[in-house]
Amino acid sequence: MSQNELHVIFGTGALGKWTARELVRLGKPVRMVSHSGKADARIPVGVEVVKGDAYNVKSNLEITKGATAVYQCAQPEYHEWAEKFPPMQKAILDAVSANGAKFIVGDNLYMYGDTNGQPIREDLPYQPHTKKGKVRAEMANAVMEAHRAGKVRAATGRASNFFGPDDTAVTDYAIRPALAGKSINLLGRTDLLHTFSYVADFGKLLATLGTRDEALGQVWFTPSPAPITQIELVKIMENALGYKVKYMASGKVMMSVLGLFIPAMRESVEMLYEWDKPFIMDSSKAEKAFGWQGTSLKDAMRATIEWCMESK
Repeated sequence: MSQNELHVIFGTGALGKWTARELVRLGKPVRMVSHSGKADARIPVGVEVVKGDAYNVKSNLEITKGATAVYQCAQPEYHEWAEKFPPMQKAILDAVSANGAKFIVGDNLYMYGDTNGQPIREDLPYQPHTKKGKVRAEMANAVMEAHRAGKVRAATGRASNFFGPDDTAVTDYAIRPALAGKSINLLGRTDLLHTFSYVADFGKLLATLGTRDEALGQVWFTPSPAPITQIELVKIMENALGYKVKYMASGKVMMSVLGLFIPAMRESVEMLYEWDKPFIMDSSKAEKAFGWQGTSLKDAMRATIEWCMESK
């Protein structure tokens, strides 16, 4: 194990856990930071978990002191992004910059806006038209501006809508209900191509970016399987479960009604454009550079279902 290194991960959710697992596999010492400081059973053995306030630069300075790389996998509640996300990331970035560590950011595709069905690539201009897309664009620009100014050495990893073990977003509403014989929830048009990423691959990408200096200063998309329709994803689920799966597709009206009671649903309405046109992410850059492909959706679905069954 490389004892002279320290890799610090902010956030102990699905992405943080899978980033930690890959770093541990690579023999790196890992410290994870959460608001509670408590480790759950899914945290890899040997990983240190500490309590921290990601909004506090002083706290972040102490936690990241001596770190080789710091991974930003934390985020506020979905409906609090506009107010809380930029200051959180700035507080982490400022600490990482002061401590001289590499800064690896886990990000999404919101800042590219509506590409009208055209494939999304890393070098496309940011054209956000949603509130959360503008927040993500602002944060993404701040990271790369800091890199270009020599304040920090940074890289950004992005994924399309992801699912997998430890995920409580897509997995909870689009997979887990099927195990209880209930209808799963799909969004918008179910017959259009959509890229789905696997959270384990997303974590592997971030760990790769943090351990390969040639990746710095760039944006990288998570190696992901070829896009399929939501209906095809349901069929993959049915094959894994061995029985038919009921589903319902929510549009703007239904989501707006549910949003009266569920803040996260209310915030999701503006993102429906991802589901009303083909939404295709081109991950060939990372695949060619790092020499690995995304996990097949068949294998990803099987692993996710097994986790769902174990964690009922």
